[in-house]
Amino acid sequence: MSGTAKPTITVTIDGTNKSMQLPLLTGTLGPPVADIRKLNGELGIFTFDPGYGMTASCDSKITFIDGDEGVLLYRGYPIEQLAEKSDFIEVSYLLLNGNLPNAAELDGFEKGVMRHTMLHEQLRRFYDGFRRDAHPMAIMCAVVGAMAAFYHDNLDINDPEQRRIAAFRLIAKVPTIAAWAYKYSIGQPFMYPRNDLKYAENFLYMMNAVPAEPWVSNPILSRAMDRILVLHADHEQNASTSTVRLAGSTGANPFACIAAGIAALWGPAHGGANEAVLKMLAEIGTPKNIPQFISEVKDKNSHTKLMGFGHRVYKNFDPRATIMKETCHEVLAELGIKDEPLLDMAMEMERIALSDPYFIERKLYPNVDFYSGIILKAMGIPTSMFTVLFAVARTVGWVSQWKEMVEDPGQRIGRPRQIYTGAAKRDYTTIGGR
Repeated sequence: MSGTAKPTITVTIDGTNKSMQLPLLTGTLGPPVADIRKLNGELGIFTFDPGYGMTASCDSKITFIDGDEGVLLYRGYPIEQLAEKSDFIEVSYLLLNGNLPNAAELDGFEKGVMRHTMLHEQLRRFYDGFRRDAHPMAIMCAVVGAMAAFYHDNLDINDPEQRRIAAFRLIAKVPTIAAWAYKYSIGQPFMYPRNDLKYAENFLYMMNAVPAEPWVSNPILSRAMDRILVLHADHEQNASTSTVRLAGSTGANPFACIAAGIAALWGPAHGGANEAVLKMLAEIGTPKNIPQFISEVKDKNSHTKLMGFGHRVYKNFDPRATIMKETCHEVLAELGIKDEPLLDMAMEMERIALSDPYFIERKLYPNVDFYSGIILKAMGIPTSMFTVLFAVARTVGWVSQWKEMVEDPGQRIGRPRQIYTGAAKRDYTTIGGR
């Protein structure tokens, strides 16, 4: 046993003789973390951290982010390398299992996913219960949650084999659910999945094909969609992932947990950011209006919001944004879109952000949402589907995080504390005396 003392920090309550040492925990990467689990028991206090921005709720081996340096790693692999050299199915295997697969493992995993792409035929009729103009995210929440009623044979979360099958089912079926939500919203026939196509290619087929004419795959667009899925596959303990873990900590089935994650993702502050970027650019109108818009952003008394810049975690550039920018140019070139006003404004906005002291001092760099909305719009995908696509990509991250949590012997049910600011204890008075 090593005789080296572990680092600690001391907490002292002023005016008392109460103090204690908190051990500092260290991970493979990242800053040390104070272990406060015994703080309340020994000192009778707990911590206040709205939004949990400075609190580690778990330990995880899946994703690492260094916001100051602009680093994103999946299981230790830089996102830039995975986006360039890998594909979504291989990344899915990596996130779920911890290492890149060999050829046989990858083949088996891909076949395992594609074997589960179809939905139970009764789920097909589930869509008829929604209004024609229902938001696709509302349909996603409901149908994914309803999967627990159709695939109840794998709801024993303590069985590793049932967890494995649940992972296959979710990763395989969510694209089908998403594509059918879109088809339902526009009144077109549902297209059943084709297992001879790759994952992203199959999703585009179900979104765009119709029975009346043949569908031709475009490898550039399929690759762009695959890259979008890779870039959004996981992102550490964000709001939706934390929601999945919190729901999962109660022992809830995986379909309910992922449905909870989809609901959290639906919020405009989380999954709807790329849609907000397009809305912002449309409101600006033309590049000549950008200076006035920037002036309003800088005005403390203005309510004008700048969308697609900065990030809660990244205090430097978002490494995904550079990849998304390259993909954006590839897609526009492939589709022959030479004069795209939105892209022109986006490029001018980026130029200003990288040169204006206001942006530089506040580290407001373009993030992944800044370009992804332009790509999806160019591909003909409506804004109502942007967050749905995010959910398709993030499902594998949610499932990986859920699986890791369930397999952690130290996992406890989530139970945040609060500072109570309501009325002090008071006696009940009858209605006549009030």
